[in-house]
Amino acid sequence: MTGKTIKVLYFAQVAELTRQREENWTIDAPISAAEWLSRLEVRYPQLAPVARLKLAINQHHAPHDSVIHPGDEVAVFEPVTGG
Repeated sequence: MTGKTIKVLYFAQVAELTRQREENWTIDAPISAAEWLSRLEVRYPQLAPVARLKLAINQHHAPHDSVIHPGDEVAVFEPVTGG
């Protein structure tokens, strides 16, 4: 992973809908979590509405007004995730 990428982890239903557990995304500069979620919905429209999804940035729960920086790890999951 380079300084211009983020590592994205998908869990539970989100992983099933994207058919991926993880991938790297290129970002050129810091981006708000809300804007990144909008891009996620463009890439994976089956996740709509993305406003319901929860995020963790670098293993800490993060509200949608958080900022994602190149090099961060972003986990995406449903509000209620089982085992």
